[in-house]
Amino acid sequence: MSEKDVKPDTRLVQGGRRREWTTGIVNPPVWRASTILFNDVEAMREAGAGRVGTLHYGRTGTPTQWALAEALTALEPGAAGTRLYPSGVAAISIALMTVLRPGDELLMVDSTYAPTRAFCDGVLARQGVTTRYYDPLIGAGIADLIGEKTRATFLESPGSLTLEVQDVPGICAVARERGLVTLLDNTWATPLLFPAIAAGVDLTILSCTKYVVGHSDVMLGSVTANEAHWKVLEQTSRAFGQHVSPDDAWLAARGLRTMGVRLRQHEASGLKVARWLAEQSQVARVLHPALPDCPGHEHWARDFKGASGLFSFVLKGGDEAARAKLIDGLEHFGIGYSWGGFESLALPVDPAKLRTATRVEYEGPMVRLHIGLEDPDDLIADLARGLAAYGATA
Repeated sequence: MSEKDVKPDTRLVQGGRRREWTTGIVNPPVWRASTILFNDVEAMREAGAGRVGTLHYGRTGTPTQWALAEALTALEPGAAGTRLYPSGVAAISIALMTVLRPGDELLMVDSTYAPTRAFCDGVLARQGVTTRYYDPLIGAGIADLIGEKTRATFLESPGSLTLEVQDVPGICAVARERGLVTLLDNTWATPLLFPAIAAGVDLTILSCTKYVVGHSDVMLGSVTANEAHWKVLEQTSRAFGQHVSPDDAWLAARGLRTMGVRLRQHEASGLKVARWLAEQSQVARVLHPALPDCPGHEHWARDFKGASGLFSFVLKGGDEAARAKLIDGLEHFGIGYSWGGFESLALPVDPAKLRTATRVEYEGPMVRLHIGLEDPDDLIADLARGLAAYGATA
């Protein structure tokens, strides 16, 4: 069987497990190092390039980091390589710095993750890069926004809070025709549910903190690039001194092996909860990409291989105080940032405060849920109690 015929679940299990890295152990061990010792000066000079697979200096990695990066690359047909970063925000930042120069313009989706917006409006603005925000549902119409200085287009599909699914292949086709670089935050879907490089994306980004790690105990990010952008990504990452600890890389690699089965459970439980919420009188709407009335659902149905566990719902009427009381009263949902772990989370979100290119108006306050690996019937019972209390106070 050729490598291209190997199924994604098999790649999850086998990726990065070279014999020279595992030395007979199932999991690549934790190789901790700063200084690497050489037999002679010539050997040190030969290792000076810091190539993957060649020990050079701790910052350029050991088999522990190489194994995770190689496993992530194997999940993206058409990818040339992956770099690791100490957080998802670090991955986004370095990816943008890789492709942008002073005087450039960036087209940024208006539904983007708040720290991404902060980086654009702060650091990139100080570097002389202009950010222009666009409607996440613009599709091929993005061609009308491209000017002489436009260098790159950043996508996030679905959006972090409002879950719009973008026409990624359509936008990438326009960008390729006009000579733009495309970057995608693919954290919601991971390459298992949406292989981004194959869809035309140049640089695909994951907050591995979420579904790759899967246990809410490691901060990690990654950028996977196609052949055209791999070398410059490597060079930029080295110049910024980006490094991930081998212990964190090892934990992420361990989480990666079970990501397929976890995602299937997140999807099944998430859909059960979302469909139940859609029938409740206190709920105005549910924003879940797999539901027909979610903006961009047709793109999800066409392009995605499944759904994950993150979605939002809008309450009917009420105010922030009533929403806070609902969330505070939940027993099986934690209150905290991030998502993608085994535990369910509930978070109050206010997307209208963040948007600048498009207006979003809803019938009431919004709550974002991450559905973990608990029994969904317990989560539904918990939400039923919360909604009953909300209905009494709204």
